[in-house]
Amino acid sequence: MMVASEIRPGLTDGLARTNKSVYICFILALVMLAASPMRAADAELQKNAEVHKIIVRVDPHTGKLVRYTIVIHPAAASAPPASISELVEKTSKAHNVDPLLVDSVIQVESNYDPNAVSPKGAEGLMQLTPPTAEMLGVSNSFDPAENIEAGVKYLKYLQDLYKDDRLALAAYNAGPAAVDRFKQVPPYPETQKYVEKVGKKYGEARSARDRKTTASVTAAVPAPPPQQTQPEQERHPKLEQFVDANGRLHLRTSQ
Repeated sequence: MMVASEIRPGLTDGLARTNKSVYICFILALVMLAASPMRAADAELQKNAEVHKIIVRVDPHTGKLVRYTIVIHPAAASAPPASISELVEKTSKAHNVDPLLVDSVIQVESNYDPNAVSPKGAEGLMQLTPPTAEMLGVSNSFDPAENIEAGVKYLKYLQDLYKDDRLALAAYNAGPAAVDRFKQVPPYPETQKYVEKVGKKYGEARSARDRKTTASVTAAVPAPPPQQTQPEQERHPKLEQFVDANGRLHLRTSQ
């Protein structure tokens, strides 16, 4: 026996809407799965792509603003600190400058960002101004090796010129003309703060190096051998001379 059943119109519409929602969710899931590999590929391409930085400089010959496009390669943009530290160590020793001083200058100048650009247009790790970079033959201030080579060479020139690290740092920041004018650290708040910050970092680094050196020397010196107790010397009785009643000389021991 068959029993006839009535399907209500409202129930039919609800099922249709449910099926439609499930279908839409399924399509969206397929789209997201297909897009994930594409996003990963795009991210990898962006990671390996060259970075183009636009720099506006004043042409020293014409005085006009000139726009330059600097190409920063991924290797330069993400240079590991270890590689930069090796460059600092090698370059500083080649020019007879304390690597700790160069390290302190870089920390204050750019905090080790090879692509840093100051509001005044100084560029790279040691913040070379375009005229200084041109004078020192730098073709790309954002290249760590070129920047450090030129910066250390310039710092060494200032050290030899003023025979005073404070004045050399002041000239590095404000220019030799300002130091020559005032015959001391110029009364510019920025320059005075700069000399103080670099000097503080340099002093702390030297103290740490001295402590490390002292600890190494102490560890390398062998401990003295334990002192041996000297054996107690044997005591011998003393000899005394005396003359008897007959005038003869005799010897006897005494305690």
